[in-house]
Amino acid sequence: MSAPWPWFVSASIALVVCGVGPLGNDWGPAGATRYVQVEKGPRMEIKRSGSQPSAQGPAEYFTGRVRIDPLFQAPAPARGFGAIVTFEPGARTAWHVHPLGQTLVVTAGRGFVQSWGGPAEQIRPGDVVWCPPGEKHWHGAAPTTAMTHIAIVERLDGKSVDWMEKVSDEEYAAAARLHSLEAK
Repeated sequence: MSAPWPWFVSASIALVVCGVGPLGNDWGPAGATRYVQVEKGPRMEIKRSGSQPSAQGPAEYFTGRVRIDPLFQAPAPARGFGAIVTFEPGARTAWHVHPLGQTLVVTAGRGFVQSWGGPAEQIRPGDVVWCPPGEKHWHGAAPTTAMTHIAIVERLDGKSVDWMEKVSDEEYAAAARLHSLEAK
């Protein structure tokens, strides 16, 4: 069977799309098959849920119990990396910065995020936090409630974070006090 268009390529590197409308569509007559060349190279990759091991957040960078479940690490030239991070009540990161910024998508619980010199902000499911490149900040769970977020960063020269000093118990207590007053 010959292809209806002259730019047909072998099936090993072709994408097949079938027209379905009774009057046809932009791809040709109804029911026609169009072959579009696809470049050879890396293929789509699916990371199955549960296929990557969880890790405990290192005590050097976290206070309290923290679990990190990797989601993805894009291969070069892409630089993206994502993980689900779960903070037990009272757990938190150390102060840190990201060279290309960080996006947090809160999926469960309640917690705090704070930029250096600014007030702590309460975060809850559905909140999306953007931390700009170089902004010193921390994030973690509320004192009595765990918090889970998806963290998305990019690597610059192989590095996605610069860790600094730990958030002190006094700094954390001030965040908790501020938000316990707001709740009254």
